[in-house]
Amino acid sequence: MGKKAITILPQTQCILEEMGEQIRLARLRRHLSVELVAERAGVSRTTVWNVEKGSPSVAIGIYAAVLHALNHMDRDFLLIAKDDEMGRKMQDLELLTRKRAPKKGGK
Repeated sequence: MGKKAITILPQTQCILEEMGEQIRLARLRRHLSVELVAERAGVSRTTVWNVEKGSPSVAIGIYAAVLHALNHMDRDFLLIAKDDEMGRKMQDLELLTRKRAPKKGGK
């Protein structure tokens, strides 16, 4: 059986490609070879290359392992959706609608 085809939006593909390029540049700035990063991450060189290309077929855990191999850059995952501006606005809209407090005595 082959791998399932992954369908993603073009914008998302661009984001993955940019992220992959940033990972590649981080590796090069640290003067780390693909072989060393692959060994540290516990993956193949081909997988590291796929990460650096922004391949959507690579599991997010592999991206995290490669980032960790680049001196603990996986902590950046904690920034994802941290400032959820739209979610907070939606939550605030719900808070603005008046809701009755429950009656005392449970009736």
